[in-house]
Amino acid sequence: MSFSAADREYMVRALRLAAQGMNTTTPNPRVGCVLVKDGAVVGEGWHERAGEAHAEVHALRNAGDAARGATAYVTLEPCSHHGRTPPCADALVAAGVARVIAAMRDPNPQVAGEGLARLTQSGIEVECGLMEDDARNLNIGFVSRMTRGRPWVRLKVAASLDGKTALMNGVSQWITGTEARRHAHAWRARSCAIMTGSGTVVDDDPSLTVRDVPCTRQPLRVVVDGDLKTPPTAKVLADHGALIYTSRSGRLPGAETVTLPAEAGKVDLLGVMTDLGRRGINELMVEGGARLNGALIKADLVDELLIYQAPVLLGDIARGMFDLPELESLGEARRLVVHERRALGSDIFLRARFA
Repeated sequence: MSFSAADREYMVRALRLAAQGMNTTTPNPRVGCVLVKDGAVVGEGWHERAGEAHAEVHALRNAGDAARGATAYVTLEPCSHHGRTPPCADALVAAGVARVIAAMRDPNPQVAGEGLARLTQSGIEVECGLMEDDARNLNIGFVSRMTRGRPWVRLKVAASLDGKTALMNGVSQWITGTEARRHAHAWRARSCAIMTGSGTVVDDDPSLTVRDVPCTRQPLRVVVDGDLKTPPTAKVLADHGALIYTSRSGRLPGAETVTLPAEAGKVDLLGVMTDLGRRGINELMVEGGARLNGALIKADLVDELLIYQAPVLLGDIARGMFDLPELESLGEARRLVVHERRALGSDIFLRARFA
């Protein structure tokens, strides 16, 4: 299937529109739509937040009667089912759109090609696959939840040049500079939830909130706390908005407590991810210590690493990044593919995925 340069230009525009909902659409996907007629944009829109109109509806309203005979460029297959809003496929048919180009099929089993089929059955010309990789990356968490039943997991670490995240006494604020911390808060803002371990709560008392960038909602705060060690005065429990996963029975004031035991008194981390998926969490950002980080990597539950490295040395006995078993050979090492590398002030940022 071949697409023209103009097709690509309009899909780029639709993807940029979709990205405007980066921090607000959860648990829904980020979607943009551009309506084009006779070589001119006649309407456009994006999905802003769950429960409100989808991108196609915004674009159709924006276009009015000019939508008839237009081509719709949409970053995700139009929905075909009744959720909180009516099906977008039906809205496109009713508006008289002549052609629909979708970047990718909807991985949601409730749609999964049905939206495109409905359009085709109504006589609309349908094409799919333009800039699919870009569209998939934009909604990588939604795709993960729909296909794997669990969120896309990003593990964020701020470390020294020698790979240390804190002094042996637990002090870690601040290893990296202001620009790096602001950048990390932008990743927090797009996440549906932020998770840490009880050790980090005891040592650092983090708020796990978005502060350094504009944000109209706060991610869910999650703590893995096998022994229920989180202090009742912990900042993470403020506003009764925290979710605690533990391996023992009991409750913490100001939090919902879920018991998911595993061997040796540990928390079932796969069970945690599955439960978060059921709760509509698309993207999870983990900001824990070496033990939680290592446990997640050993369980193959980490999809992406966000590493902020500062030009300082903390020494051998300082706390490391990952608690992982000793290797017998370099061939056993977990290899990474770096997808992004940039300077943030005097710090270096790496975004990588396992090979």
